[in-house]
Amino acid sequence: MLPKFNVKILKSICIALALTLLTSISMAQTLETVQNVDLTKYAGTWYEIASFPQRFQKGCHCTTATYTLSDKGYVVVENRCNKDSLTGKESYIKGKAFVVKNTGNAKLKVQFFWPFKGDYWIIDLANDYSYAVIGHPNRKYLWILSRTPQLDQTTYEQILARVKETGFDLSKIERTQQKIK
Repeated sequence: MLPKFNVKILKSICIALALTLLTSISMAQTLETVQNVDLTKYAGTWYEIASFPQRFQKGCHCTTATYTLSDKGYVVVENRCNKDSLTGKESYIKGKAFVVKNTGNAKLKVQFFWPFKGDYWIIDLANDYSYAVIGHPNRKYLWILSRTPQLDQTTYEQILARVKETGFDLSKIERTQQKIK
């Protein structure tokens, strides 16, 4: 039998671990997506307004993503950016996005290199499809997109507030430089 002193310590440790586990579970909330996406309206060119920096986008300016519906049932994805400056050399990559069934077209799997696919979840979308927010369930990836190179500050701040509520760490977000036409 354990001495009383050790039993009290053991109970305290167990309670602390239980509270830590419960806190972790509540913080690991499921990332919600929008209910439905009309891919015909979603297709076209989007400008990156802000994102969490990713190694594969290092040095990118004027970043855009263009989505085209394929007659083969997937979405053609074309990402472009100017490297190292607003007028730098254009960098380009083409891939495919596949809709995840029973998600209202809000969850896709994007593939730039076979056999690897990544989650592309539409977590916020303007009713008029003027902006979209793309997130990853691990909350390490985030993109704010707009149909125009700039998004008004009020809308941007409202988006950030909603994104923060879903558990994204906004200290990581960086604005993307875009040419103003």
